[in-house]
Amino acid sequence: MAAKKAEQALVDQWREMLALHARTQCELDRALHQHGLCGSDFEVLDVLSGDCDAFRVQEISERVHLSQSALSRLIARLEKDGLVERGMCAEDRRGVRVTLTDKGRALHGEVLPVQRAVLTKMLTG
Repeated sequence: MAAKKAEQALVDQWREMLALHARTQCELDRALHQHGLCGSDFEVLDVLSGDCDAFRVQEISERVHLSQSALSRLIARLEKDGLVERGMCAEDRRGVRVTLTDKGRALHGEVLPVQRAVLTKMLTG
């Protein structure tokens, strides 16, 4: 009986985490929509705004938890909007590197406080 209660508590905790994630993602999407972005768009811009000049698509995929194909479509859209640029990887000609443009860096700086405010509201309150 105790094992079954512990198991149910674990399942309940998991479902609470999923619900919190879903609510937070919806709130982020709503707040970022005013700036022409969704939460996944912001996550890619945020990864690219780090110390590294460029990231391979696979490296971005590992950080933003999107499939390779979904990320490729997202990057294509960001590139079309002038927020990122794609180029060949010097070390591996099959690889593609993605960098922020000046426009992408400016937009990231503009929406960073919005994203952080949503996270603060949703995760600390």
